[in-house]
Amino acid sequence: MAVRSDYHMHSWHSGDGNTPVTQMACQALRAGMEQICFTEHQDFDYPQIPDMPPEPFLLDTGAYFQDLRRCRKQYEDRIRICFGVELGLQPHLAERHRQYVRSYAFDFVIASSHICHGRDPYYASFYEGREEEEAYLEYFESVLENIRCFQDFDVYGHLDYVVRCGPCRDREYSYKKYRDILDQILLLLVQSGKGLELNTGGLKYGLQEPNPCSAVLRRYRALGGETVTVGSDAHAPEFIGYAFDRAAEILKDCGFSYYATFQERVPKYHKL
Repeated sequence: MAVRSDYHMHSWHSGDGNTPVTQMACQALRAGMEQICFTEHQDFDYPQIPDMPPEPFLLDTGAYFQDLRRCRKQYEDRIRICFGVELGLQPHLAERHRQYVRSYAFDFVIASSHICHGRDPYYASFYEGREEEEAYLEYFESVLENIRCFQDFDVYGHLDYVVRCGPCRDREYSYKKYRDILDQILLLLVQSGKGLELNTGGLKYGLQEPNPCSAVLRRYRALGGETVTVGSDAHAPEFIGYAFDRAAEILKDCGFSYYATFQERVPKYHKL
């Protein structure tokens, strides 16, 4: 069975999205999805970037939920539409995130690292004046800091997101090169009962593998990790379900027999 649930997508409720939720849901049906989860960005305390409005990734969660309810009603009995969020973690936001997550009846919470010690690795300035390896290592160290501070989430999203943006991207990147810090991250996820996301957005951006790479997924499984969701990270309808056939093959090759979906923060497993 192919993956039929896209658990990472963004509509016009995210600061970097422009598509109505109904249009995303319509395309998901066309793409053969049986279930989708909107995971709109909530990035508190995003640093000020030139030519961008302040706090560009603050989510109006109430408006988002009301829009989602209308969409659910419109597509009732045709596709399951779940209420999710993607939290941009930073250590000093841990308590704010705890209060936020408890304030809404989310089906699913992705924890992601978009900001590393006050800077976004998306921008070239994060890498200036140092070797790429140093920048990547700092990013992974910040991921570990985030998980140690905050654990009220379901999966960690696009774990090696930084390789989408670095000067050489993933050409000189490997699990082996950063094994020490990646193993600490993966072991903490497993010990905390947290899942990992296979995000096909990396493939869309021209990487050799998804985020995280297959070696990281394989190591997570070897350490006892069982819960993996699959998400396209779609910000536009045409990318919903992107490369999901390949994602299923990667998961099977890494030792997984199932992928997960969530309802009311409880995982359900589906055979690959």
